[in-house]
Amino acid sequence: QVHLVESGGGLVQAGGSLRLSCAASGSIDSVNAMGWYRQAPGKQRELVATMTTGGQINYRDSVKGRFTISRDNTKKTVDLQMNNLQPEDTAVYYCFYLVVNYVWGQGTQVTVSA
Repeated sequence: QVHLVESGGGLVQAGGSLRLSCAASGSIDSVNAMGWYRQAPGKQRELVATMTTGGQINYRDSVKGRFTISRDNTKKTVDLQMNNLQPEDTAVYYCFYLVVNYVWGQGTQVTVSA
């Protein structure tokens, strides 16, 4: 069973950067994809970035050119480098692994002040 723990959230001014990290424990041999969602207050959870085990990467349009997803198979981590953060990026960020079902982390808060 896969267990995920996120870290790296915080408060940053607009234009700043943060790096989120998601550490997996357990077997990830059957993982098909991993990535990040976010949920802002009063809004639905939305996809931010995904990466398949084959290396295909997708970003939502609003973060393209600013966010970069990466993984380290040895460390079993998936990171999200976020640059030029804007107030609209404020949300709780959740990492996920897609095995048979989605496995979620507990979430980490990212707050961007104007």
